[in-house]
Amino acid sequence: MSERQSTAKLIAKHIEDPDAQWSLGTFGGIAEFGRDRDEHVVIGLSDRSLSAVTPRGGIRISPSEAMTPFASESIARLGWAHRVSLCLPEQDCAMNQRKVLTEIGPDDAPLRTSDHGAILFDLGLDVKQADLCIRVADPAVAAELRKSAGRNVFDPANPAMRIILAANPHRVFVSRIGRAEVYQPIPSANGKSPDGPHTHVLPKLLQHRRTHAATEPVPDGFVPCAHLYPQHPIKDAFGREKPFDDASHYAFQELLEKFGAPEATALKSRVIALVEARQGPESMPTALDRLSRTTVRVALRQLKAKGHASAALNAWLALHEHAEEDETDDDTQTLGH
Repeated sequence: MSERQSTAKLIAKHIEDPDAQWSLGTFGGIAEFGRDRDEHVVIGLSDRSLSAVTPRGGIRISPSEAMTPFASESIARLGWAHRVSLCLPEQDCAMNQRKVLTEIGPDDAPLRTSDHGAILFDLGLDVKQADLCIRVADPAVAAELRKSAGRNVFDPANPAMRIILAANPHRVFVSRIGRAEVYQPIPSANGKSPDGPHTHVLPKLLQHRRTHAATEPVPDGFVPCAHLYPQHPIKDAFGREKPFDDASHYAFQELLEKFGAPEATALKSRVIALVEARQGPESMPTALDRLSRTTVRVALRQLKAKGHASAALNAWLALHEHAEEDETDDDTQTLGH
């Protein structure tokens, strides 16, 4: 099986899984897709792309030989987070990086045929691996936005954002490996994001010009262009705690073995073996880099979540769990994982 076939198999399996969630975008600008188990969905599986579309939004991923899945875990406010970053080499990931509101023209590749021909506008947020766009079906709204084209959408003198918020157009985020579309209304500035598909565009985070959160390990020379979040063992789709689920835990551990960093997997196995052998933390050096510290803490949290209880685990937790070092991976843009 080729690398592309292996990646396509991974994506197809989770596209069909209602408990899996997805995101596409960049640090500070992200579209998220998830669906309810009983929600109507149209699944598309072909040699070229894999997609899931509901009345609230959709995701399409197009595997390629250049795409590299990378599985990882990190510390989160509730236990830990996990994801599979769908990466491209840095030299292959760049999109148009437009700096001002720009009319692209009729959308010729929507997830739904009913949206074909509606007008795409790039918000002009100048991010590397994604074009963050809106899609306008109303000719009057498109005409109003054309008057604001060529200007920064966050310029207080530019009425574009007011027009966008009033019109509630579809959000269409596109990368080299696919697209995510959100059809739900945009919440008010002080409102809560709706359940299911939604977007976050956060100017303060965009200013960092990062391609991903600092807590997300990605191989050197690669950029995440979309993310898969398989079902989590202790959190539901809304980030609420649930009883530990062995099946989803071990399913992701298999993904780590196949697509994760070998050194992190080996360290995690070593920590688990030491704790289960009732050996204290003095049995392993404590001079660890950031990724290794995270790996140790995730291993300990998972042992605790699985119900392991011992003096050895308590000693490891006392040494490695420090509130001032708590690093959450969400940076205000997560799917509850």
